[in-house]
Amino acid sequence: MTKPLTIEAFEEASERVKDVTLPTELVYSDYYSQSNGAKVYLKPENMQRTGAYKVRGAYYKISTMAPKDREKGLITASAGNHAQGVAYAAKKFGVKAVIVMPTTTPLIKVNRTKALGAEVVLHGDVYDEACDHALKLADEKGYTFIHPFDDPTVATGQGTIAMEIIKDLPLIDLILVPVGGGGLATGVSTLTKLLNPKVKVIGVEPEGAACLTASFKNHKVTTVEHINTIADGTAVQTPGKIIFPYLEKYLDDVITVPDAELVQAFLDMVENHKMVVENSGLLSVAALSHLDVKGKRVACVLSGGNMDVITMSSVVRQGLILRDRIFTVSVLLPDRPGELTRVSSVIAKTGGNVVRLEHNQFVSINRQDAVELKITMESFGTEHKHQIIESLTKNGFAPKVVPTLLS
Repeated sequence: MTKPLTIEAFEEASERVKDVTLPTELVYSDYYSQSNGAKVYLKPENMQRTGAYKVRGAYYKISTMAPKDREKGLITASAGNHAQGVAYAAKKFGVKAVIVMPTTTPLIKVNRTKALGAEVVLHGDVYDEACDHALKLADEKGYTFIHPFDDPTVATGQGTIAMEIIKDLPLIDLILVPVGGGGLATGVSTLTKLLNPKVKVIGVEPEGAACLTASFKNHKVTTVEHINTIADGTAVQTPGKIIFPYLEKYLDDVITVPDAELVQAFLDMVENHKMVVENSGLLSVAALSHLDVKGKRVACVLSGGNMDVITMSSVVRQGLILRDRIFTVSVLLPDRPGELTRVSSVIAKTGGNVVRLEHNQFVSINRQDAVELKITMESFGTEHKHQIIESLTKNGFAPKVVPTLLS
């Protein structure tokens, strides 16, 4: 076996993964380029057969294993994308795959993993608990365990992304890569620095699962106690211990992004690029607003696109609310005919679109004096929202902005 995380291993891996990957050539983003004064390119790994980059590392790892180790059966733990990568690769080699997934894993990832022929075991609330259970089953059943990120060979497979980015864009200045346990960041940063040390690689974590940030701060592998993020694919409490030295050596920095920005990034991606990218995969583009990238050539790795419809619906609605494209006001009206028509007429004249009304007759003991009307409406954004509110105010309605609750 070629020694992992070397130029020779990356070259070998780049050839092997062609058996299971689709070409994901860089996509130039007019939207992100104009927004950031840079030349921003997207690496759409969400378009892979399994919906994520993870098939690269899984397949390369399994391809390097002795046949006897493959034939024992393979087991891993994953929040979904590595699960599908292992399941797909195992199917290619005709061997059994058992996947332990957290109980919080989106249904689409569970079903797709099963569809690839793997046996799925749901255990624990977070990846780390699922991983402990997978190791226990590996010991009991004699399966060969494939770690989703803390394995230099797996990381080598993931690093083939950097080979393709630099081939497509030799003069690149910066690569932004999502971070969960650190396998992708290890592969991408190591190969990038081997090929061109001048290119910067920055890892991006969700604020609610910033284990690598904590580890860099403490200069040792650190476990964060609580995980709270919508980016389920990067909801990891502890980065890889084996790969941590590579991250310290080759990753230029790691930054964090709040969940609210991932929600808004989802809207941007759908509206401007017509692509579905899961929350973890959006970390790289959400990071652009946290960095000075003016005049630079930047590649953002979109690590995956496996998002279930229910989550997608929730993210879209929350994104519209955060962008003031949906908002709610409360007004007090006399309980008499014609008042609702008067309010709706003002909204219509300013271009608002009413989507929901709530009429509360019990806000006052004197209904003739006032009843409360909550109006949820669509606007074109913050400026338009203020125009609607100003118009209602001028017409004597004294609107009060209240939280929007969409069922």
